[in-house]
Amino acid sequence: MEKILVSRCLLGHRVRYDGGASGPFDLLEQWIEEGRVVPLCPEVAGGLPTPRAAAEIPGGQGGEVLDGTAAVITTDGEDVSAQFLEGARQALELVQKHGIRVAVLKANSPSCGNLLTYDGTFSGVKVSGEGVTAALLKRHGVRVFSELELAEAAVTLAALD
Repeated sequence: MEKILVSRCLLGHRVRYDGGASGPFDLLEQWIEEGRVVPLCPEVAGGLPTPRAAAEIPGGQGGEVLDGTAAVITTDGEDVSAQFLEGARQALELVQKHGIRVAVLKANSPSCGNLLTYDGTFSGVKVSGEGVTAALLKRHGVRVFSELELAEAAVTLAALD
């Protein structure tokens, strides 16, 4: 049975930067019951506290953070790239350990966003891009979906079973 990496906030865990959660979702609950879910919050795994200052990537490109050409910066001006990179590394380690080929990660997050992220101005503007963890997982062949794409994730997962 295929395992799936899932952002902890989507499972109802209060690990978001603001101390909140974004779930749970019925389909994710079903996957938990089936024993498929491997939960992770890359930001917490990377050493950041909850709650924590909001963070964005100027330009919104997690791949550039992986390549060392961009940074993850908080509203306080702190560079938290190292923690984001460590969380992404831990996500990849889990993916490799469990043979995971599908992930459902938090939309728009500087770690987990798979299609859109915030532009780094803390003005609510989203740009096409992906978070640090999503970018690393994609580079290693993982299909990354957000909670807005659960139906697509389910189809992909079913095809792999």
